[in-house]
Amino acid sequence: MTTPTTESTSDAKSKSRKAAASGWIGSALEYYDWFVYAQAAALVFPSIFFPGGNPTVALVSSLGTYAVGYVARPIGAILFGHYGDRHGRKKVLVLAMLLMGFSTFAVALLPTYHQAGLLAPVLLVLLRFVQGFAVAGELSGASAMITEHAPFGRRGYYTSFSLHGTQAGQIIAAAVFLPLSAVLSEQAFDSWGWRVPFLLSAVVVFAGYVIRRRVEEPEVFTRGEDKPQQAPFLQVMRESGTDVLRAICMTLVNVIGVVVSVFGAAYATQSGYGIEMSKSVYLWIPVVANLVALPFIPWFASLSDRFGRRPLMIVGALGSGLLSFAYLWSVSRGDVVLTIVLAILTWGIFYQICNATFAAYYQELFPARTRVTGFAIAQNVGLTIVAFLPSLFTLAAPPGSANVPLVVGGLCLGVNVIAAIAAFTARETHRVPLEQLGEKHAVPMPREEFDRLRSAVR
Repeated sequence: MTTPTTESTSDAKSKSRKAAASGWIGSALEYYDWFVYAQAAALVFPSIFFPGGNPTVALVSSLGTYAVGYVARPIGAILFGHYGDRHGRKKVLVLAMLLMGFSTFAVALLPTYHQAGLLAPVLLVLLRFVQGFAVAGELSGASAMITEHAPFGRRGYYTSFSLHGTQAGQIIAAAVFLPLSAVLSEQAFDSWGWRVPFLLSAVVVFAGYVIRRRVEEPEVFTRGEDKPQQAPFLQVMRESGTDVLRAICMTLVNVIGVVVSVFGAAYATQSGYGIEMSKSVYLWIPVVANLVALPFIPWFASLSDRFGRRPLMIVGALGSGLLSFAYLWSVSRGDVVLTIVLAILTWGIFYQICNATFAAYYQELFPARTRVTGFAIAQNVGLTIVAFLPSLFTLAAPPGSANVPLVVGGLCLGVNVIAAIAAFTARETHRVPLEQLGEKHAVPMPREEFDRLRSAVR
């Protein structure tokens, strides 16, 4: 039996905490940038980056630039995965952060359509592509760094801080954007106010860069005993192709965010569906749900360290899938209070069971030589698939159709059942020592010994 690598307790804790802090701030920054763009694409960009005359075309074009980021993610996953597995987790994290920060800051400096004509939307699309490219390397590199530095028996808890950062980034984006849109006049906001959240990313990039430069490469990488023998993409598909497919399927649980905040918002507010809730409700639902999620993420991750990754992935997928019926039913009734409560239960709690667990689980499915690549491909391909689901839901239940909660809820549950089956067929990894992760026949540490080691680490 291979035992976990030993080093001084204080040194190990310091490295673990630095890696977790680096993952948190990097994820918070990158997802702040990602969601600031999403809000601006819906609220501001149609009128300032696209020709006037047809507001529907302008909105579709603006949201199309948002989708370009998802097209870029699988490309970024392959290239950043290659770089991270060949040259180091630290290097890929610094590069991803600088690229994201540069592209976001540059959006703030863009001329409008009235100033530069078609050059303005072309530059906007290009910068969104760079954002999508960069964000593909963030979570895979950050969670690899944290997993490989984390104390044995606490990998789930420590790695969850990268996911905690993504939720915090969404909250910070809303906390910056919403007050500006409320305080400034519409003319001032459209003229210069919308640029402020993009400019602020430069401050966080600097702080994140300082923190990430101080984090050491994990020992499992620096020893160089498990480097890829060929291109990491080819090697991970040859050695771990079924695990990549399982992780892609597990990533489909992100459909819950689509049902609650994307399709749910359209269903609740578009006049064609006849419900017409206030749009302000759907500006605040993501904020409230993510605030509720923050304390639950590390707790659920700790449960995955204690009971295993598979049970939590299955319970989270099936539980949130079933709750989607109730959530959509509450929307159909126009019950604002019940809608908010069920949005929190579905997205802010049950979905977070999976969200808190998957980062450690995906990392543990792959060996060190292809770990960043395997995670990056699985997560970003899965998210790209999810990005097209709102269109599928709208086609299946267009405005004016009956039984929308049943139809869309059924599709959502079906997707989550696929995620649950993928988790059920995957091997359990939480008691496998770091050096044996990714081995198909690795022997988990006996539970008694695992519990003893885990209880000794805080």
